[in-house]
Formats: sequence, structure tokens, C-alpha cells
Amino acid sequence: MYTIAPMPEPLSEERRQRLLECETATIGHFHHRGFVEPQIRCQLDEVRIAGVAVTLSLPAADGTLLSHAMRLLRPGDVLVIERQGDRRHACWGGVLTEVASRAGIAGVVIDGMATDLATIRQRRFPVWSRGVSPLTTRLLNQGGSLNHPVSVGGVSVNAGDIVLADENGVVVLTPDEVDAVADHTLELQRQELQILERLAAGECLPDISGATALVEAGLITSTES
Repeated sequence: MYTIAPMPEPLSEERRQRLLECETATIGHFHHRGFVEPQIRCQLDEVRIAGVAVTLSLPAADGTLLSHAMRLLRPGDVLVIERQGDRRHACWGGVLTEVASRAGIAGVVIDGMATDLATIRQRRFPVWSRGVSPLTTRLLNQGGSLNHPVSVGGVSVNAGDIVLADENGVVVLTPDEVDAVADHTLELQRQELQILERLAAGECLPDISGATALVEAGLITSTES
């Protein structure tokens, strides 16, 4: 049985461009939710994507609904795939990479396996997965859901959430928190540049950060008998 909901509202180009200036690791300095487990890793280096989540839940060995979904995906969408606990079958490979690249899809985040890494890397198509496997899904017509809530890497993802992903990991944001998170992230990144300039000028990092002052304020002096 298939359960299919409408496609979510796309992310505006202006918001997408602002998010593409943000590093997931900077968001990790102050934001505490929405981070996908680090075992789901990018199969490319030096890549960053931002886009609206299109969510998909697939039975272990079946890729029928994923194949159907490829006709619905739009440029800039991020496909987020729940694998219902399967860690053996690769639902994503070379053919889907070719289709997605031609369609302008931003990338795919899979709580499971991918395959055909040579094609993925040749096409420079952004794929996050738990690893690779030569065992693939098939058209078994076993059902699944599209644009319903899924769980990926310990994070609950709704269709229409915003995904930011780079070589450091994946973070999922609700649409109403994107602007505030982006503002704070960009400010922290500006501050980091200032810190690097001060380090280059010879200052000491714990003096800049205040770490030494905190330690000295909490220091308990002990004497040896």
C-alpha cells in the first residue's frame, strides 16, 4: 500500500543562498536539535546543499516508490529516505544519480546504503548514507510513503522541513526557525574570522575566548602536606 501526500512548498532562492553560506559545524555551536547521526556521511568532499525535504519511507528490499518519486521531484529538493531499519540494500545508485543530476535535485540523505560510488563521485551528486552495499533494492511493489513524517538518523523529518548538509553532517530545521538560525550562524562565522585575525596577530586563544579567566575564577588551590 502506498501513502502519498502533496509535495511541500519549495525553499525560496534567497533563503537557500543564505543557508548555503552557513556551516553545519557552526550551527552545532549553539543549536541542539535536528542533527542527523554522524554515521550518515557524505560520499563527496567539499559539498554543501540546502533545500526543502521531500520525505520517503521504503520497505527493505523495495525501491518502487523511490523510482516513482523521481518524476515528482523538483530542482533544489532534498530527498530524505527512511529505510525502515534496513542496513543491507542500497536504494540509491548510478541510474538514480544520473536522473537526479539531470533534474537538478540538490541531494539525497539516506538512513541506509547507497551503491555505484564511482558514478556518484563522477557526477559530483551529493549523497549522504550510512555506507555502501552491492545488494540493491528491486521493484517489488511492497508499498511505502511519500511526504509523510520519517525518522532518519535519529531525527524526525517532515516534508517541508529545511535540510542543510555538508561534509560535516546534516541538520534539519523547521521552516519557522531557518531565518533566526541563519542570522546567528553568519554572525558567529564573522566572529570566527575576527578571532583568526587576532591569533595571526599573536594573541592567545584562551585569552580571546575567556577560557583562562573562567578556569582561574574557579580554581581551587591545593597545598601539599
